[in-house]
Amino acid sequence: MDSLQEFDSTSITLPLTSTTTTAPTASSSSSPTSSTSTLSRYENQKRRDWNTFGQYLRNHRPPLSLSRCSGAHVLEFLRYLDQFGKTKVHIQLCPFFGHPNPPAPCPCPLRQAWGSLDALIGRLRAAFEEHGGKPENNPFGARAVRLYLREVRDSQSKARGISYEKKKRKRPPQQQQQQQSPALLMALPPAPAPATTNTSDDHEMQESTETWEPSTSIR
Repeated sequence: MDSLQEFDSTSITLPLTSTTTTAPTASSSSSPTSSTSTLSRYENQKRRDWNTFGQYLRNHRPPLSLSRCSGAHVLEFLRYLDQFGKTKVHIQLCPFFGHPNPPAPCPCPLRQAWGSLDALIGRLRAAFEEHGGKPENNPFGARAVRLYLREVRDSQSKARGISYEKKKRKRPPQQQQQQQSPALLMALPPAPAPATTNTSDDHEMQESTETWEPSTSIR
């Protein structure tokens, strides 16, 4: 990962869950359009997350460079973020374990929600490759990180009584009909061959403007 770009020296404040932006300085306000205003909300959050992880590595003891970062360091970072969490996760001895709407407060700890961690890893994974990292060396895509996120999802789902299963998107009726039509056509018997007629009859039928209806005498 020789081409991997290290983090910039911008100092930001943990935790990374804040979505507020920093006021532009005098030098940046002189430009007609600042870079932050042209970026989308996702890009701004991804940049803040990337800088926050860089600050975490610089504060690591001993300091850790990005090129030596592994999935184990990513797990340390995720556990470190739990102290800034705002999601109540009930322990098994809590009477509200598995209760989605607890009727009273409890001393159970606050943690980072699984959805926040999952979205964070997705942004950091993309930022790593955008800064020159190779996909096969991406620490945010390590198997240990995926297993940790799955464990957090399952444990929080049981503790909070909330299902994290993704809802299946309903397809439009027209799309469903188009997908079902090939199977229906295969199930139907083949249509009978059209009866042969002479050219004079065909010519008369083409010139006729009346709607053809089957005769009731045909059995």
